[in-house]
This record gives sequence, structure tokens and C-alpha cells, in this order.
Amino acid sequence: MNKNRIKELHELYSNTLFRDIIPFWLKHSLDNEHGGYITWLDRKGSILSSDKSVWFQGRGVWIYSKLCNRFGKKDEWLNAARLGYEFLTRHCFDDDGRLFFHVTREGKPLRKRRYLFSECFAIIAFAEYAKASGSKKALQFAKDTYNLVIDYYQNPDRLPSKVYTETRSMKSHSMPMILIATSQGLREVDDSPVYDDVINMLINELFSDFVNTEKKALLENVGVNGEFIDLPEGRCVNPGHAIETSWFLMEEGMRRGDKAIIKKALLILDWSLELGWDKQYGGLLYFIDVDGNPPEQLEWDMKLWWPHTEALYALLLAYNLTEDGKYEQWYEKMHDWTFRHFPDKEFGEWYGYLHRDGSLSSPIKGSLWKGPFHVPRAFILCTSLLNRMLK
Repeated sequence: MNKNRIKELHELYSNTLFRDIIPFWLKHSLDNEHGGYITWLDRKGSILSSDKSVWFQGRGVWIYSKLCNRFGKKDEWLNAARLGYEFLTRHCFDDDGRLFFHVTREGKPLRKRRYLFSECFAIIAFAEYAKASGSKKALQFAKDTYNLVIDYYQNPDRLPSKVYTETRSMKSHSMPMILIATSQGLREVDDSPVYDDVINMLINELFSDFVNTEKKALLENVGVNGEFIDLPEGRCVNPGHAIETSWFLMEEGMRRGDKAIIKKALLILDWSLELGWDKQYGGLLYFIDVDGNPPEQLEWDMKLWWPHTEALYALLLAYNLTEDGKYEQWYEKMHDWTFRHFPDKEFGEWYGYLHRDGSLSSPIKGSLWKGPFHVPRAFILCTSLLNRMLK
């Protein structure tokens, strides 16, 4: 990748981040009356529902805090982070120390889920906010919630199950994946050795149980001991998740100077691109059956925003680490498809949901599931990496 191309991409990604994505959410999402963020927005940014996703209270705090920590503190960013931080701590915790999933605009609980994603997003939010604001209280919130999550992870019977585990027990790749990233985030602001210990445990579990070399895939669901389950859920690959995991691992390998981890991460990336890329229409398919059967998810062939943003950073990082031309080619193909289909050039920000051929499925800009996270995170990371590549 020549220097002019790197400069061109740096300018495009910086402009996308600072003149499009972040201004959209700052203008339309901040709830200055009740605190926190409203993310259920139509194409123009008008509110479709004032209910709040607890995921995006944490994710939003992380984004605005990360902007301060990566590009320099601005009152606008720090105030936005504080708005979400205070809403999270005042309204989103249940009495047992866990967090809700879905609350009203005022913060009254509506739903609580069995899994621990709300907690993980709150942890990285508190950690990043502690770094941006200097708040020792925020760091303690992060550490206390982290200890709770690890305790639940190591004692899964404490969480209610939605299936009869006596009949069939499975575990999901999503938990070790998100806990690796959560541990990495907290490790940046706290020097406890526990984070490296947990990351080592999770990486070992990932490669021993979920990475299937025979199938050449990182599987979404396996038996509790890592056994392959020849059923739709056991054959499921989520290319976006696998690609996201690959760059978590690449960054871990970079930090440690461990080429073996990087090599394994690149293998996951290679497999996921081969399985996930739609050879007919381009773009990444949402779900794949590793044996080529019809996936059980009816939305399997949709093109969603977040797998593509994860792939942009993973491929740029892979190219930077290896200087292998195949990653440059993959990156340019992914960049071209993504920028031709997802940005809304009239009203700003990105569409989230496309049909297989790239045509628009829904014009919404946000919901309980889409908000200020995957797109701005990708451009924070890509812009920073491109800047290093220029130097």
C-alpha cells in the first residue's frame, strides 16, 4: 500500500469519524433531560422509541471517552461520556450487581437478559471513562463489575438457562470473545495481573474448543467440552464475530510480541473471509453453515454494517503486521463494498441492514442493537493505525 493511498484513507476515515458519524450521534442521541443516550432513530435522526438500550449506554460512554483518550480531550466528548456514565450508574444496575438490558427513557427497568453483555460493555465504559476523567470511582465500578462477571463465567450454573442442560449442553464463542476484549480494556487502566491470567485462560479455551481446524472455522457454538455438534447451531459460523475475534487476538499478539498468536489470528481471519464473503453479490453474509447446509437463521444472507467495519480494521491490521499483498487486496475489496453500500450521503451516518444484493432493507440508523459503537470504533482504530503507517 503506497503512501498516497494511506494518506487518502486517513483523510477519508478522519472525515467520516469527525464530520459525519460522531456529529450525527451527538446531535440526535444525547438525552439532556433524563441522561444517557437514545439510539432508536430513523434515517434523519428522529426518535422512533425513547426506550434505552443498556448496551449502548456503556458503548456510548466508551466511544466518547476513547475519543478523548485517543485524540485529546474536548468538553463536548467528555460531557457526552459523563451523560452516559451517570445514567448507567444511577439507573442500569439491578440489586444483584448485574445490569438490565432494556430500560425506559427515565431509566426504569424493562428487561434483563441471561447473558453478561450489558455488564461487559459497562466495564469497558467505566474503564475508559476513568482514564478520560480521572474518576477513581469509575475505575472501582469497572473492577467490581469485572469481578462479578468472571465469577459468573467460572460458575455458569448461577445464571438461569433457557434450555434443559441435562438434555444438551452447549457454550457460545461470544462469551470468551467479549471477555478477551473486556479484559484488554480494563488492563489499560489497571495493572492487576489478573487480566493477563484471564486472557490466557480465554485464549486457550478459544483455540481448544471453538477453533475447528478440520472444518477450517471458528464455530459459534460447541459442546461444553468443545465437541462438535452436528446440528444447525453447532454448524453455525458468524463471520463478523470470528473476524472481530481475530483482531482482538492480533492486538494481543502485538502487545506480547507473540508471533504464534498472530499467526493463529490470521488463520481465523482467512477462514472467515473465505466462508463469509458472498461470491455472488459481494459483502459478508451474516451467518454460514460450515457444512454448506441452509443456515437456520432466516436473516443469514443479509448484509449488516458491523461485520464490515470489523473486517476493515482486521484487514488493515493484518496487512500492517504482515505486508502480505493478499490482505491489501482483501482490504480494498472490503473497503469498496462497504463504502458503496452503507453510508447515507444525504442524512449522514450509516445504514445498518441491507438485503443480500446490497439494496436497502431498513433505513433506520439506530435501535436497541445499532448505535454509536461499531462504526466509530472502527474509524478510531483505523485512523490511528493509518497514522502510524504514515510515520
